[in-house]
Amino acid sequence: MIKPNNTKITLENQEKNLALLQQFEPLARLTLGRLNELASICIVEAISKNLDPLRMNTQNAQSVYLVKGELGVRYKDGTKVILCAGTNETQYPINSGQRQIKYTRALTPIEVVRIDEDLLDIMMTWDQLSGNEPENPQLTTPLESVGTNTIRSTANWMADTSIFSAAQLQNGVFSHLPPANIEQMFKRMVPTRVKADQTIIKQGAEGDYYYLIESGTAIVTREKDGEQLMLAELHAGNAFGEEALVSDTKRNATVTMKTAGELLRLNKTDFIELLKASIVNTISMVEAQKKVSNGAIWLDVRFPSEFEFNHLKSAINAPLNELRKIVPTLNQFKTQDYIAYCQTGRRSAAAAFILAQYGVKAEVLEGGLRGGMSK
Repeated sequence: MIKPNNTKITLENQEKNLALLQQFEPLARLTLGRLNELASICIVEAISKNLDPLRMNTQNAQSVYLVKGELGVRYKDGTKVILCAGTNETQYPINSGQRQIKYTRALTPIEVVRIDEDLLDIMMTWDQLSGNEPENPQLTTPLESVGTNTIRSTANWMADTSIFSAAQLQNGVFSHLPPANIEQMFKRMVPTRVKADQTIIKQGAEGDYYYLIESGTAIVTREKDGEQLMLAELHAGNAFGEEALVSDTKRNATVTMKTAGELLRLNKTDFIELLKASIVNTISMVEAQKKVSNGAIWLDVRFPSEFEFNHLKSAINAPLNELRKIVPTLNQFKTQDYIAYCQTGRRSAAAAFILAQYGVKAEVLEGGLRGGMSK
């Protein structure tokens, strides 16, 4: 039987999980903050002999790592392999290769770690982008004067898991934004110090800025029939002000700081431009293969460890976090077409946006390897 570890994780178990996750790829490439988050929410399961650990992996896609024991794998092409925990092959997810799995069977009692694929991909995207700073980064505008000015780089903002936790990235406002635009949004945001009781936006006013709370607490109220109704309390990582910008209408609520804090502010023009920007063009696997046969080059933007484990034939590795260093090499042939890919399309979309700024033409494989191989 399968025995999920559903109890609230203790600090001791989290430390054990952290040590465990550091053995696997590409998990070991995550920053310590992200890895600690993952250690607190990953699922460790003991599975009895003869059961299929992937039989429950149909609705919410998961990356499954073999921790202990031996696992038999049969692929749809008829080939079979036996995976043994602790080997080089099991450093990677059981189900991450290009060959499609028909079924798996535990040849001995085994133990696996399950991680939500979408959450992991979001973490990979943010970590690689936060490590993708230019040599002399153009840092954000200094804080508006209320005390000592402080300057933080894009990398620092994005790597701060106390603000941009995994839950915020997967379910918060940033889960709805095009990943290709995330880095540019942070570069254009202006850090602003605010005081307790300061009104940030007022009901009925024109929409001018989008706000993200870096620290502090705010309350949202709305006037109705002469009374102020409290709608919500906002904390670090929460955003507000987008409704009026998207719909081009008046503010429908008032937001006031409950405590002093710091906000990130993006003007309406930049918000609309970056949210609606469509410079990233996706193409299907069939279209991509035709272009490659006519001279386009596959650009694998994943970590080198992922590339070494499996990649498309003739692809070159240009990791997202090292992309700016590689651009001069890619850009020496101005007419060269590239097709960027990753596991899901998220990282390759971000890569295409970065490359476009340097005049490098790159399209994105729709759905990445996961989506492309299933069609």
